[in-house]
Amino acid sequence: MTRQNHLDIAKQVFEIEAQAIDNLVMLLDEQFELAVDAILQSTGRVVVCGMGKSGLIGKKIVATLASTGTPCFFMHPGEAFHGDLGMVSKDDVFVALSNSGETEEVIRLLPFLKDNGNVIVALTGRPDSTLAKNADHHLNIAVPKEACPLQLAPTSSTTATLVMGDALAIALMQARNFKPQDFARFHPGGSLGRKLLTKVKHQMRNQLPIVSANAPMKEVIHTMSDGRLGLCIVGEGEGIITDGDLRRHLDTNPAELMNLRARDIMTPKPKSIQADAKLCDAEEMMNKLKITSLLVEEAGQLVGVIQIYDLNN
Repeated sequence: MTRQNHLDIAKQVFEIEAQAIDNLVMLLDEQFELAVDAILQSTGRVVVCGMGKSGLIGKKIVATLASTGTPCFFMHPGEAFHGDLGMVSKDDVFVALSNSGETEEVIRLLPFLKDNGNVIVALTGRPDSTLAKNADHHLNIAVPKEACPLQLAPTSSTTATLVMGDALAIALMQARNFKPQDFARFHPGGSLGRKLLTKVKHQMRNQLPIVSANAPMKEVIHTMSDGRLGLCIVGEGEGIITDGDLRRHLDTNPAELMNLRARDIMTPKPKSIQADAKLCDAEEMMNKLKITSLLVEEAGQLVGVIQIYDLNN
């Protein structure tokens, strides 16, 4: 098999699975809205259950739901049948995944769920299946065909299940008016969480390269080089000189540069931010002003500098 054959196969898989997702649009109906409403009205959690590859997709759906504001957990149907059903309260919404709608390990949980009074949302590819018929709400994830040439390995069907799960999560997220700050609270270790929750004073540089307004250019260059920030602060924040300022003066009048003083090339009244501000505020300000550094102030005093590079470390 040639390398080109490999690429052709990959493109064919992409096309088949893309068609499967397009097909979901045609299958979507009011059952989706009812399922979303049922979850929003529930005082319990969402329990996602699936066997095999459906179970693996279910775990990803749970991760997406949890991180976007919907309390949930995954339950393996085999473990459920041997005691884990004790974790399911009557207020929980049970989301069952099975492309065939006949997965034995899932079907045998139905009597308990019915007796327990749980709302059941089924994601299957067969509206006439046992699971679909016994669910309160059925979301049709039928696909024209699998990407597997043997039509055996779940491929398009698992993609369709995942996409339907994403659609549920995003619909719930927007209905709950879920904000970036909420997302950050659940992701304190991620870059977004850090930017939204961490304050400038926790990330700023406090070892500052400072020169007086009257400093000769040789001192400015040495101080900037030693500071390793690509800038030099003049006085107590009255001005700032960046390596870009030096390059521009070198381009326009290199012979005159060494005769100048810090005050001659500094940018006066540089932009600053308060030490208690959040990193996201610093990033927004720098992007808006198209600059890479901000001086940091606290109680009217210069205490540090924050740079765009610090936000992604």
